[in-house]
Amino acid sequence: MADPKISIRNLYKIFGEDPKGALTHAKAGMHKAELLDQHRHVLGLRDINVDMAPGEITVIMGLSGSGKSTLIRHLNRLIDPTDGEVWVDGDNIMTYSEAELRKVRRKKMSMVFQKFALLPHRTVLENAATPMIVDGEKRSAWEKEATKWLDRVGLEGQGPQYPHQLSGGMQQRVGIARALTSNSDIMLMDEAFSALDPLIRTDMQDLLLELQRELQKTVVFITHDLDEALKLADHLVILKDGEVVQQGEPQHILVNPNDPYIVDFISDINRARVLRARTVMTETPDAPADAAGSVDENATLEDVIAQAGGDTDKTYRVTRDGQTVGTLPMTDVVRALVPTAASEDGMRKAS
Repeated sequence: MADPKISIRNLYKIFGEDPKGALTHAKAGMHKAELLDQHRHVLGLRDINVDMAPGEITVIMGLSGSGKSTLIRHLNRLIDPTDGEVWVDGDNIMTYSEAELRKVRRKKMSMVFQKFALLPHRTVLENAATPMIVDGEKRSAWEKEATKWLDRVGLEGQGPQYPHQLSGGMQQRVGIARALTSNSDIMLMDEAFSALDPLIRTDMQDLLLELQRELQKTVVFITHDLDEALKLADHLVILKDGEVVQQGEPQHILVNPNDPYIVDFISDINRARVLRARTVMTETPDAPADAAGSVDENATLEDVIAQAGGDTDKTYRVTRDGQTVGTLPMTDVVRALVPTAASEDGMRKAS
């Protein structure tokens, strides 16, 4: 496994008059409600440990107040922790000077905001070119680069317009083009699609996945929406009250929830639309003798059910790049559509 692009270690953030004093209580095991009730301090983050792999999308999700936006702002030190470390490319950025931090924010990390954060007095082209303009690049250079990325995100010919002349979805495309113009390795996206209508939001998710397949950025994406998280995430981190409840590969979390809070989160998910053949299959290089056909490992169970025509007697060969990697009886597909034993245990504990 490659070294993490970003590594968060033992991170704490406490808001109040004496955060260092309150830190002692948090490290002794005190949680958010107790710290507020007994010491009048707000626990923003408690003992966060997350590794983010290069070229992957790490999604941090949770309800309002869970600490997700506070966490992402630690990655470029817009917020400093009460305690802990953030490592980027093997360097602890807690040791960086102001000059070094400015360089990180301009060259290594770009940010896409929920409210677009476009400059209203500048054209779409100038907004997209902002990172290069700030660096003092000549117009001939930034105009060419910004136009390339505007075209790439579907805004051909929109450069002379002003932000107010564009729809919300188009404005967010400008924000993404601006992030790409910076040519940074890391993209931080804080609720980037939350202000958009559902259909536009879906289009933007598809655009991000398309760009990611091509560019292989390290993306940190914040959301409160589980469907969005499951669609985008290579690695999913779920926060509650400033603490990590569970993290890992999204499919694994879906079938192995380790906390009643996670069980509640996934209870209304359309499992057929989200679960993949690779998650449910029995791994084997041998094709079943009675295979009714083949399905790709990343096919959803909804796709498999459609292919089987609802016939539960069929068994499929599961493939990766044309090679057999597993078998998938339709009886296992049906079984996967109901909560797992772990989920049922979690629901009993929660009741």
